[in-house]
Amino acid sequence: MSRYYSYINSATAILKQYDGVEPLASFLKKYFSANKKYGSKDRKVISHLCYSYFRLGNALQSIPTEEKIMAALFLCSSSSDKLLEELKPEWNEKVSFGLNEKRDFLSWQFIDKDIFLWKEEISDAIDKPSFIFSHLSQPDLFLRLRPGKEVSVINKLDKVEIPYTVVSSTCLALPNSSKADKVIELNKETVIQDYSSQRVGELLQVVRQRSSGQIKIWDCCAASGGKSLLAKDVIGEIDLTVSDIRESIIANLKKRFAEAGIKKYKSLVADLAKPVPDLLNQQFDFVIADVPCSGSGTWGRTPEQLCYFHEKKINDYATLQRKIIDTVINHLKPGGHLLYITCSVFKKENEDQVAYIKKKFHLNEVKMEWLRGYDKKADTMFAVLFQKQLVQISCDQSSTW
Repeated sequence: MSRYYSYINSATAILKQYDGVEPLASFLKKYFSANKKYGSKDRKVISHLCYSYFRLGNALQSIPTEEKIMAALFLCSSSSDKLLEELKPEWNEKVSFGLNEKRDFLSWQFIDKDIFLWKEEISDAIDKPSFIFSHLSQPDLFLRLRPGKEVSVINKLDKVEIPYTVVSSTCLALPNSSKADKVIELNKETVIQDYSSQRVGELLQVVRQRSSGQIKIWDCCAASGGKSLLAKDVIGEIDLTVSDIRESIIANLKKRFAEAGIKKYKSLVADLAKPVPDLLNQQFDFVIADVPCSGSGTWGRTPEQLCYFHEKKINDYATLQRKIIDTVINHLKPGGHLLYITCSVFKKENEDQVAYIKKKFHLNEVKMEWLRGYDKKADTMFAVLFQKQLVQISCDQSSTW
């Protein structure tokens, strides 16, 4: 039994040291690297306790850290847990109960706003309680099967008995701890990509159907290139340009593209908050703008944000997004399409930006989608496809944030 108390004590010590400056995953990796006494099983259990703690956000702040860790483990677990079985057997017997029953059992009442402080900022299109309480569950690992690789990937998973659920003909859901990369060639055969992110492909299909000939695409906030890979697989032969703000990001993208077999593309480092000299006079048929955002739709994967995010950042991101929009629309051909994407649930980063684009640039809204993942153990995203008018209308340059 002392081993389990040791896990609680270790998690408590880590939580006291962690300050939210870097991602929890990065902090834990450094911590365990500096403390060699922890074996792989120890690291897994202690990490799980830390993540469970943060899943409760700002709920149960008045109780000691050790007690909150135990309560979090109980509330976040849906099946029997070894630690609970040893330290709280009466809790472990009720671990499969619903959330309300668990709260009643513990006599510790909390509401959705105790977990997620920015409830009023969430879009009205989101089921707020469902979204907020979904943070108590760890999202799944999703694989997107690349064209022609569907059968071989499934055969490889079956051979080594890695469990999975078929979500669609090209999407599999796996437990988050799965080691699929040990048996599958990532990027060549399959791409690790959240289910909601994969669903952006539905809007790419619309662009493909509305276009003819080779499409000239600019993935302007490309990051690791996931949307570019999706565009290549959905649309086919494309004239691709990718950019991001740091050279290190582009370097990682190039490595990933090499693994995926993508050789024909242009890349550049660009700060889109201002004009891009490297793209002087260049225009594109299609601009993918998966813009920097709060990431609030993905905090099920980084629950430490529930404790360390500052509301001021919502306006900061919204301002940056408008600067990026102002820049990239100048490079969109008349009749071309803009795909605006965030992984945020905040209205200021989504519907308010749609209104801004329509008012200032007179783009036509083709299709808007809330890609809700909170009932699917997936991220929640927002995506809207616009088309630039063939005949230019004078823009209202007086529009301000």
